Amino acid sequence: MDYKELYNEWLNNPYFDESTKAELQAIADDDKEIRERFYMDLEFGTAGLRGIIGAGTNRMNIYTVRKATQGLANYIASVAGQAKGVAIAYDSRRMSPEFADEAALCLAANGIKAYVFESLRPTPELSYAVRRLGCIAGINITASHNPPEYNGYKVYWEDGAQITPPHDKGIMDEVKKVTDYSSVKTMTLEEAKASGLYTTIGKEIDDPYIEELKSLVLRQDCIDEVGKDLKIVYSPLHGTGNIPVRRVLKELGFQKVYVVPEQELPDGEFPTVSYPNPEAEEAFELGLKLGKEVDADLILATDPDADRLGVYVKDSKTGEYHSLTGNMSGCLIGDYIISQRKEKQGLPSDGAFIKSIVSTNMADAIARYYGIELVEVLTGFKFIGQKILEFENTGKGTYLFGMEESYGCLTGTYARDKDAVVASMTLCEAAAYYKTQNMTLWDAMIAMYDKYGYYKDDVKAITLKGIEGLEKIQQIMNNLRENAPTEIGGYQVVSSRDYRADAIRDMKTGAVTPTGLPSSNVLYYDLTDDAWVCVRPSGTEPKVKFYYGVKGTSLADADEKSEKLGKEVLGMIDQML
Repeated sequence: MDYKELYNEWLNNPYFDESTKAELQAIADDDKEIRERFYMDLEFGTAGLRGIIGAGTNRMNIYTVRKATQGLANYIASVAGQAKGVAIAYDSRRMSPEFADEAALCLAANGIKAYVFESLRPTPELSYAVRRLGCIAGINITASHNPPEYNGYKVYWEDGAQITPPHDKGIMDEVKKVTDYSSVKTMTLEEAKASGLYTTIGKEIDDPYIEELKSLVLRQDCIDEVGKDLKIVYSPLHGTGNIPVRRVLKELGFQKVYVVPEQELPDGEFPTVSYPNPEAEEAFELGLKLGKEVDADLILATDPDADRLGVYVKDSKTGEYHSLTGNMSGCLIGDYIISQRKEKQGLPSDGAFIKSIVSTNMADAIARYYGIELVEVLTGFKFIGQKILEFENTGKGTYLFGMEESYGCLTGTYARDKDAVVASMTLCEAAAYYKTQNMTLWDAMIAMYDKYGYYKDDVKAITLKGIEGLEKIQQIMNNLRENAPTEIGGYQVVSSRDYRADAIRDMKTGAVTPTGLPSSNVLYYDLTDDAWVCVRPSGTEPKVKFYYGVKGTSLADADEKSEKLGKEVLGMIDQML
């Protein structure tokens, strides 16, 4: 059926409820809107579903959630995993509780027990719950840091990581096979509970999760010494982090934690920000105001599902607050953990620091300094989780820390996704440690630059929405593959990596070697002077992203080089559009 036929099918089929039909009637004269809603099924990709909430096959609604869940249930049945059950969490977004229940009731109708959190919970706690409960899979209803009109549906496998090969393809194939919405199974909440197929969870997961985090603390002595004095401002950005972040900090002994009142309570409209993203300056406007009022040492903000952490730290010399990028905070936390572990326990001979391919080369420098392995994986924290599982299964490799540039990291292996709750805890622990050394976190960051090099990394993103946007994104990738650059921004291309073709080409010799990573639509250019550029379409948003990094002789030099390379990258984009 074409989009108009599908539109009429939804209007006339008794399976669809009256509110859905009323919403569709309201756009009867808007052919462009009808086309956007029905020209395709909302794609179930390797990260699950993500889209605008609304009626239609290309929207997030109870019917697309049921369809995705039926596909997941069919795959679980194909691997005989029904008896293990599925854990389900959700965040503060519009329709999140409803979508969670729709998923649970579809699973129940397929004979699969659902463990549903009693109220909103962070993404990393869902990852932990899957492992804690011995589930075959997990579902998290969240659109992370997308604007308020979005919601999403992330699928996890039994190792606690988001789905990776072969399960991702298997689940995607099963979802595609579900073509008749009215064939999807469901049942009432009362029936599911009576059958023992719907169980509410809460404290029995919360308490051991917090204990896992606290067990990772390396310098409780420093917290005991200065925890009463360290001033921390925190914002959950209307999301899930409020209770767990405050709880773990309080139980460890941090007594001066100030929560931004306007952003404390869950609210899917995110009224104080246009975009609930801890990478954005506006997300910190209220936090900085409170931070200056209380003279905070550091200011933290977690995104709505509390898997990513944004940070501002105080420069005691100037009184200014500096923002830390995800690369900076990740390296600051990673360096602290590895250095303290070395001092207190020694480092394992097979210790590993894992980063995504678009993360800073400072991570490589840290690994070299400590004599540990630096492991690169594709973008997406699930690949870090997959590497942890590989270490466990083979007995080769000890996970020390993992990070990606998009403000996500993980200390410990209790979960297999990035965790802003543990990142908040560890950064505050590091702040306490450095305070006992008469240093601030900004002092520690400057010391790292002096020690490892002045690395500066950034990303430029171009948003290209709709059908035309998808075509333009593909055009950009095709152009770069067909016309590989030999020079970018005054830097020579040393080697080019095409992760879709599994090929690394040495530009001088022409020799080609495999990337060793799964196929992915990503292009990467190693440049002279430890600089680099990487291009990839976003997996969760209608964007093409250009990542890049430089190494300077000072902060000012690195800033200058980064700005110049960024302009060159934008120039490349303009030429291709």
